[in-house]
Amino acid sequence: MTLLDQLNQDMKQAMKNKEKEKLKVIRMVKASLQNESIKLGNDTLSEDEELTVLSRELKQRKDSLQEFKAAGRDDLVQDLETEVDILQKYMPDQLTDEELEMIVQQVIQEVNATSKKDMGKVMSAVMPKVKGRADGSQVNKLVQKNLG
Repeated sequence: MTLLDQLNQDMKQAMKNKEKEKLKVIRMVKASLQNESIKLGNDTLSEDEELTVLSRELKQRKDSLQEFKAAGRDDLVQDLETEVDILQKYMPDQLTDEELEMIVQQVIQEVNATSKKDMGKVMSAVMPKVKGRADGSQVNKLVQKNLG
């Protein structure tokens, strides 16, 4: 089942159950997927392209969440946390810290990285391998720790 099929199915269920928040998030994601499809000029998106859109939506909400927490906007924080939880259900299973650490160390050896100067090389090799399954800032911290 494609992501779009899953979203359509969940949207129908959310309508039946009168889950307004879930319905809003699903509609937003569907719109983002359709916009991406139009932008790329394709009728359908590949799994990788769908994952890119989902990751972008999730990252935007997490960034906003941090800003709202810092500004003390508790009224908006709760709404965004709900949206993040809903979006998280459509993401692939996240890598554990140990799995991510192994991937980072493996890539460091593959590209023969020795210092922080090689950070860009390592990051550009790691990110496609963990796409959608790990947060970029988490990867960045691990790479710095292992190159430090």
